Amino acid sequence: MKNRRMKKTNKQVFTENISITYQQSIFADLKTNKEHLLNILGNSSDIIFRNLQLGKELTNAMIIFIDGLTDKETIQHYLLNPLMEITKKQQVPNNSSLYDFVEQTITTAELTEIPDFKLLLDHLLTGDAILFIDGATKALAVGSKGAKERNVEAPTTQQVVRGPKDSFTESIHANTALIRKRIKDPNLWFESFTYGTKTNTEVIIAYVQGIVNPDIVEEVKARLAQIDIDAILESGYIEELIQDETYTPFPTMLNSERPDAISVGLLEGRVAIIVDGTPFVLLVPALFTDFFKSTEDYYQRSDISSLIRLLRFIAFFLALLTPSTYIALTTFHQEMIPTTLLVSLAAQREGIPFPAIVEALIMEITFELLREAGIRLPNPIGSAISIVGALVLGQAAVDAGIVSATMVIVVSLTAISSFIIPNYNLAISVRILRFGFMLLAATLGLFGIFLGLLLLGLHLTSLRSFGIPYLSPLAPFITVDQQDTVIRVPIWKKSTRLRLINQRNIIREKTKQPQPPNKG
Repeated sequence: MKNRRMKKTNKQVFTENISITYQQSIFADLKTNKEHLLNILGNSSDIIFRNLQLGKELTNAMIIFIDGLTDKETIQHYLLNPLMEITKKQQVPNNSSLYDFVEQTITTAELTEIPDFKLLLDHLLTGDAILFIDGATKALAVGSKGAKERNVEAPTTQQVVRGPKDSFTESIHANTALIRKRIKDPNLWFESFTYGTKTNTEVIIAYVQGIVNPDIVEEVKARLAQIDIDAILESGYIEELIQDETYTPFPTMLNSERPDAISVGLLEGRVAIIVDGTPFVLLVPALFTDFFKSTEDYYQRSDISSLIRLLRFIAFFLALLTPSTYIALTTFHQEMIPTTLLVSLAAQREGIPFPAIVEALIMEITFELLREAGIRLPNPIGSAISIVGALVLGQAAVDAGIVSATMVIVVSLTAISSFIIPNYNLAISVRILRFGFMLLAATLGLFGIFLGLLLLGLHLTSLRSFGIPYLSPLAPFITVDQQDTVIRVPIWKKSTRLRLINQRNIIREKTKQPQPPNKG
């Protein structure tokens, strides 16, 4: 017990020493400042120190920046060149007022006074250049961020036939600009926070003031405030730390790389969570029906969008239940199969050494292996592996008498149906649950499938997403919110927002059905 207490005390002392080091005020002596920074940053090769002299009295000064995070042209044109011009001027103040003169001389847009090393490190490690002047107890942070960033490109995981072709990038400020470009409203608010004691990752929450429910905003802030972790490298960290339920296969937070999808969510009264360093933005609260929607639904006519959305719901149940239904019918309920089909299935299964459940497991696991291999390999090779694997292995397995031809059809239909689901996280949930339903069907037949559906329904109704029932507006059933759930009504008829998400600004529009022009 004594040793354990000693270790805890040493850890506290070490933490306090770091805190004192970071909170140290800027020294008046230039050499002391440099030594202190070297103690904190180490002899890192990417830390650049540039010494120079200013004014008539040739006062020593120093610029420090990190190679790769800064724009050197900005430092040259807006920092070094103006400083070099100081020594050429006749009217240069003495050392006591040189700091104020330099502050007025630098022409860059972003200029921040730095009183201590903690704020200094925040600016330095995000790409700003720091200017020290000998004798001054404050430093200057000059905005010179210039890290290499990926350009705005087409989405890679959420592609559409009709709609915008831009997607988020790894730059958090580029992402906020993409949202601001679509919602030109002063009520679109962004609030910035920093998480991760080592990564100091910037996280921004976005919402439309006047539309969003303030309780949801406060709940998001409260959950984020509880985060105490050393690193936030992707939005998945945030999702797992603040989600409502951990032990569920279903996602309770939406993520998207499409700015238009996030903009639609904000206008419905949701809150977006933008994390620096990732192109995927989180959107809360998320409902079960949201995972069947695509932004393309709102760019097509309502009848077309409704048909496609119905196909997605059908595909969900096909991907979930097709293998288990086949196993239950061929194992326990042959009397439910038409005689002609039953004779054909019996002829196919003649000589198959495995029961239907083993057949299904072999084919499903093989297909999952091919799917993962196709994702991890380079694009040209990945597509070839998927096609060749599906055709060659399937046909070879049938010829070898390991599986029946009908099982190959069942697994293929299941795979195609899972690809129709627009949200990748929900598709993974279906892949997980499918194996559970297969085992229930192999042990209890159709009764097992119905039992599994009952348990699944109970689980879904118990879930919440930031306090909102996961199955709403289906359970609880809200009639007026069925305008954009299973089917989508015309835009002119969709006049209200979801009741449970938005309780302040329900009305979306007051327009009526457009009238055709008078041809008389």
